[in-house]
Order: sequence, then C-alpha cells, then structure tokens
Amino acid sequence: MKRILLTTTSFQDTPGAHHQLLAEGGYDIVRERGPLSEARMLELAGQFDAYLCGDDALTRAVIQKSLPRLQVISKYGIGLDKIDVKAATDLRVPVLFTPGVNHTTVAEHTFALMLAAVRNLVVEANHVAAGRWTRITGNEVCGKTLAIVGFGRIGKEVAIRAAAFGLKIIGYGNYWDEDFARWYGVERVEDFDEVLRRADLISLHTKLTPATKHLINARNFPLIKRGAVIVNTGRGELVELPALVAALKSQHLLAYAADVLDQEPPPPDHPLLGLPNVILTPHIGSRTHESVQRQATCAVENLRLFFAGKTPIAQANQL
Repeated sequence: MKRILLTTTSFQDTPGAHHQLLAEGGYDIVRERGPLSEARMLELAGQFDAYLCGDDALTRAVIQKSLPRLQVISKYGIGLDKIDVKAATDLRVPVLFTPGVNHTTVAEHTFALMLAAVRNLVVEANHVAAGRWTRITGNEVCGKTLAIVGFGRIGKEVAIRAAAFGLKIIGYGNYWDEDFARWYGVERVEDFDEVLRRADLISLHTKLTPATKHLINARNFPLIKRGAVIVNTGRGELVELPALVAALKSQHLLAYAADVLDQEPPPPDHPLLGLPNVILTPHIGSRTHESVQRQATCAVENLRLFFAGKTPIAQANQL
C-alpha cells in the first residue's frame, strides 16, 4: 500500500468527489495541515511514497531526506516556487502539477479585490456593521488603464473581465497570445518601466522566479502614477515590501489589494497589517468549491496515473 502525505487544507476542508477518488486508490493517507515548514517536512521525510502537497517547503534537503522511498510529488495547484524542481530533477523525482484548473476563480477574485479597493468596500461595510453611516467617495474603473503583468491563463481571464468593465488594457509578459490580444484589445508593452508609468491599476499574475522577485521595487516605485492601485494574486515576493509600505504610508498608492504575502500566515507585526489602504485575503483566490474539486481531482488523477505506470496529466520536470 502506497503511503501518501496530504497537506493541502482546501483539499481536506472542501467536500467533493475528490475525496472518493483518493479513497478508491487504496492509499494509506496521512493528513497534515499545511503549508508545512522545511523543519516539519524534514521531520516527516522518508516515511512516504508520495507527497500530495500545497505550498509546503520541498527543498533539496527535504527531497534528499525523503529518498529512497519517495517516488513522486503531486502538486495541488500550478505554483511550483515552493518546490525545488531542479533538486527533484537531479534526484529523479517526478513533479506533477495541475495546470488550467483555477484561472477562472483567481480572475474573479482579482476583480473582487480591485473593486473593493477602488470603492472602499471593506471599510464601508465595517462602518455600517459598527453602526456608523460613513460615506466615502470612491472611484470608477471604467476608462482607466489596467496593466496585466503575466499574460498566461489567469492574466487572459482577467483581460476578458476587464474588457467587459470598459478598461483600457496593456499587457506585459514573456508569453503572448497575439490573437487573443487582438480580439480583446490588449496592447503589449515590453518595457516594464513604461507599464508602471501608464497604469492606473496594476494586476500581478506572473510566476515567482529569481528574475521576477521584487519586480516592483524601490527603484521603480516612483514611476507608478500617484493614486494607482496594485492588485496581487500572484506571489507576495513580486513586490519589495519596504518600498511598498513606504508608498502606502505616503499615499503614493491609493491602495494595495492582495491575496498573497511574503509570509503566510503573516506574523502579528507584519508591516502591511492594519494599514488603512490595504486589503488582504488569506490566499483564497483559487479556493472555491468548483476550483478545489478541479485541482484536487487533477492532483489525485496524476497520482493514480503515475502509480499505474501511465503518463500523468502534467509533469513539470523531464527525467
């Protein structure tokens, strides 16, 4: 019987057919509440044939200690920045993942954050809940320029919604779908400084890599329009934290709305907590009943195919 470590909480907490599918595999399932730190993963390493993981720290040390028993890593989701894929490849451990399962729900959450920021929805709802009838004048998004940074599946879904809202759309990223861009009126801008200068709203969807870490930073923050809004459903580390805090406190930015942080969950003294022009959600962009079941089913199916000696739905590394 294969022993599987299951760490993703949305998989565990959301009902659906994925639970039955996992049970039908006949695996010995050990459940932990992730994301797990490297220290905790090192404690568990060596006891499992597979990891069905979320954003746990799968470092080279963890993967190395997991051998020789570990046969496969099945990522629940698409972000691989918490997995040392190079180490897994060097150590000949397949890394499976689930592309194309959460672009709709993350795009919807992106717009929820954007509209909440420009219309002060969280602040206003809290005023009314506290018995105060305090009315703040907000802003429209129609006619504004939205920069979509990262033009993959999620970025394109955001563009579809942005077009419906009457936004002018500019796009930035290595991947580019020319036909899609023409259809939805998306202008490609290849100079990131120009992107920052032109945008009223900036939506981040690019992968976290050494090249994109602190993509927005102390050098280029002054290029951003005063009164702009940044929405981040990509990764917290895409924005340099001290520069972000300074821009928020000086009100250079109207607002920062994010579903991701550099530390998750954040410590009580995290500098973004409590700032009046910040909206934070606890990494729930892909956490809908529909999306969870798609991701979880794909992650389990990847495991089943692998253990049956068949080709998985998607593999991130070539061995």
